Amino acid sequence: MPDYKEMYLKMLRTSEQAVNILITAQRECEELYISSPRPEFEVIPPPSESNQGVGSDIKNGG
Repeated sequence: MPDYKEMYLKMLRTSEQAVNILITAQRECEELYISSPRPEFEVIPPPSESNQGVGSDIKNGG
């Protein structure tokens, strides 16, 4: 007869190891994100009414 208690404990220990691996990976990725330089953003003004830019076909009903 299988030892269900031992099987349960093995699954529990292995599941805990898996969760700890995921937590460690998440912390490492968060640290990489925090320590990376901030990107420089450029504000692009919207196109003027006379300028045919992105979305102009929506404004003109097309």
